Amino acid sequence: MTSDDSTGQAVVKLTDVRKEYSDSVALDGVSLEIRAGEAVAVMGPSGSGKSTLLNLVAGLDRPTSGSVVVNGDDLGTMNETGLALFRRRRIGMIFQFFNLLDDLPALDNIALAAQLTGTSATQARRRALELLGELGIAGRKNIYPAQLSGGERQRVAVARALMNRPALLLADEPTGALDSRSGEQVMDLLLDLNQIGQTLLLVTHDERLATRCASRTVEVVDGKVAREAGLERLS
Repeated sequence: MTSDDSTGQAVVKLTDVRKEYSDSVALDGVSLEIRAGEAVAVMGPSGSGKSTLLNLVAGLDRPTSGSVVVNGDDLGTMNETGLALFRRRRIGMIFQFFNLLDDLPALDNIALAAQLTGTSATQARRRALELLGELGIAGRKNIYPAQLSGGERQRVAVARALMNRPALLLADEPTGALDSRSGEQVMDLLLDLNQIGQTLLLVTHDERLATRCASRTVEVVDGKVAREAGLERLS
């Protein structure tokens, strides 16, 4: 399966996933399917298993039992090298605290994501410039993260996540470190991306983010899916 599959194909499929740590069970028999073009918000209290679920989908962690299939790839069959390549080529990730490299300007932070997959520096910079323009911050291309506002840093992080045209965009509390105005801008950006076909999986405490950007919510409580609900998006 590739990211060019028609809308409606399963991009994420978790089947009876259990994740145990030495002294606790983080996920307990979770099954979940996310189809191409969906925007799904995973919600729940702290310690409910939301971040564990995201890490399993990203191939950053492995389930104790059950299967995780993303874009047709069974992550359980991959070694660490394979998982690293999978993340670079198939997944875009957005974090609460941006995770930008402080010693690189915005353009190079973005271009690096493509260079790590073997794209030439020239091609990578061209794509990075396109994304900066699309996200409205082309004028900040040579600015280092410390001189960017929170909203600008998150836009750079979104551009980096989109660099390799991922099948799936993962966002972990993407507005959590932003003021309300910057948070609204990032919500609008995520909504726009989904409306042009980008599949999104969001983990958030922010009900406004879920209501604004998601077409479906999944509530996780004590490691289990407690509830799923479709949403009518706010205009």
